Amino acid sequence: MMPAMQVPEDAFVAVIEIPKGSRNKYEWDHELNAIKLDRFLFSSMVYPTDYGFVPDTLGRDGDPLDVMVCVSEPTFPGCRILVKPIALFRMEDDQGIDDKVLAVPLEDPGWNSLERLDDLSKQLQDEIAHFFSVYKDLEQKQVRVDGWYSREEALEEIQRSLERERRRKLGLSRAD
Repeated sequence: MMPAMQVPEDAFVAVIEIPKGSRNKYEWDHELNAIKLDRFLFSSMVYPTDYGFVPDTLGRDGDPLDVMVCVSEPTFPGCRILVKPIALFRMEDDQGIDDKVLAVPLEDPGWNSLERLDDLSKQLQDEIAHFFSVYKDLEQKQVRVDGWYSREEALEEIQRSLERERRRKLGLSRAD
């Protein structure tokens, strides 16, 4: 068994499902306790960041809270990365509000100096927003992008998602 990672305050472990640059939509299957190929993106677009989830959380869409991780090189499905949040991206799809934490690896010198959304290039902010606004178009699914929120809002949503999952495990009602 591997030892648990030491996690500094305001940091967390992200589990990567989809590497940056991929058209494959991998997803953690809680019943299989493994990552499986869910589908291929219908368009020629690729994920602009590594993409995964925050363990032990429950987002408002009923899934673990999503995380986008800015990386210098793509990682791989199942990779665990120690990250810090810098912003929150909010959109809505057929499952409801779909929050995504934007984070950077603590150990990547190309990214770890970023602290907040304003530190991220406007170009990459726009690429991410554009990707999520159109990536489901050819599937005939509607998406509404709400936009970017602060690091503080990301930290608050992480805490709310941890609490939602804690309550779910205890069989208590969800408190959004």
